[in-house]
Amino acid sequence: MTSAPAAPPRVIETCLYAQDLDAVEGFYGGALGLEMIQSVADRHRFFRADGGMVFLFNPLTTPIPAPPEAKIHVPPHGAHGPGHVCFSSEGPGIEGWEARLAEHGVEIEARVTWPNGARSIYVRDPAGNSVEFAEPKIWGI
Repeated sequence: MTSAPAAPPRVIETCLYAQDLDAVEGFYGGALGLEMIQSVADRHRFFRADGGMVFLFNPLTTPIPAPPEAKIHVPPHGAHGPGHVCFSSEGPGIEGWEARLAEHGVEIEARVTWPNGARSIYVRDPAGNSVEFAEPKIWGI
């Protein structure tokens, strides 16, 4: 009999969708400074974030199954409409992220102070996805 893990595993990747991959590449690689790990023409851009990965897929191409000769066969997937990702504001803190985003011409959409005192800021990437930077204590982390 196989026993279940003691705790749920941490999330290692999150996916967002954008048709203009060059624009989101500039945002995630430039404004946020994430390292791009992989780029496939009009299909995807993969970025490394501390402790995980952020995948940006073109929603027009990921529902198409891989051809039989492909080395890897990931099930088709996709989504339409704005998604959401939240990055930890550890390190530079909320103020540091506000300054970096301002340097790249990214407007802060909202500033929130949560009931437990944690703060977060929200911006939009070029595809309209909601991108949040939050103090980890927002979730008691």
